[in-house]
Amino acid sequence: ILRELSQQAGNRWLTLIDAPDQITQSWLGNAGLKREVILLLKTCKANTAVQLACEALRRGKSHTVISWIHPLEVDSQQMLTRAALQGQSQSLNIRLG
Repeated sequence: ILRELSQQAGNRWLTLIDAPDQITQSWLGNAGLKREVILLLKTCKANTAVQLACEALRRGKSHTVISWIHPLEVDSQQMLTRAALQGQSQSLNIRLG
């Protein structure tokens, strides 16, 4: 999925928020992804992953924002959906395990 999404970037980013530690720029390149269109963002104390994902979605500079938020509460899911609609972006949350 990541490879396909990195190929369709056009003039917008594929943004990964709080990806697992093994997903690095080197890993992306070795996996055949277009690293130049991928933003890897990590949260800091000032922002939660939901806040960061919503901001990335709302701005519309990313065609897809992928997050690893677990658990994803219903209200957070609704916030992501509204932000995606506003920015004409897609939101994908991956739950591991």
